[in-house]
Amino acid sequence: MTNEQNTDHIPLLSVRNLERIYQLGGQTIHALQPLNLDIHKGDFIAIAGPSGSGKSTLLQLLGLVDSPTTGEVRVRGKVAQDLGGEQRAALRLRTLGFVFQAFNLLQMLTARQNVEIALTLAGFPRRKRRKRAEELLSAVGLSQRLEHRPMQLSGGERQRVAIARALANEPDVILADEPTGNLDSQTGREIVSLLEDLNRAGQTIVMVTHNLEIARRAGRLFLMRDGEISEAAPGDSPAPD
Repeated sequence: MTNEQNTDHIPLLSVRNLERIYQLGGQTIHALQPLNLDIHKGDFIAIAGPSGSGKSTLLQLLGLVDSPTTGEVRVRGKVAQDLGGEQRAALRLRTLGFVFQAFNLLQMLTARQNVEIALTLAGFPRRKRRKRAEELLSAVGLSQRLEHRPMQLSGGERQRVAIARALANEPDVILADEPTGNLDSQTGREIVSLLEDLNRAGQTIVMVTHNLEIARRAGRLFLMRDGEISEAAPGDSPAPD
């Protein structure tokens, strides 16, 4: 029991003294100043700020897509930089699900097939993939759109397919990068409602957005500016974009 309790207190994702510096045309760009952040099971975190504030850079580092200049990214206490490339890729596949602003669906495949591809990567056996894909799509409200291709779906429906795909590997954390950025206001609110429902069911979510109305619906709000991050108190708001 003691070991289980100790494990429960380990963040699913955490960063320590994380810094990201780019060299561009002889210039040194401090995309992220050294920062610390813990993401625990059940969190719904929004990271908001103007363009160029570093929020997408932070999400890429949390998603093990990029590597920090200095500092550590830890997944369930494991330092990602200590792992080889294949180990990091396997860890990313097992623990993280991604939702993108541009949906990133394969246009020639149906909604069900888009989710099934993710299930193949997650190691689901063939006989279970179709059933699991249908269950996931039904869970996001698309039980009647299983055989529709992306061009036959609205923007909100495409994002629901993308969320179903992100859930395929039963991730510890969903990382959503501007998930409402390509949607009208009403559809965007519906997508955030879906994320709220998933969070209430126990799914941990980290969402990057420049939309303060959307950001305030998360359980915790962090504001970024010039590569620095701070947790928002009630009434705080990001600087204008």
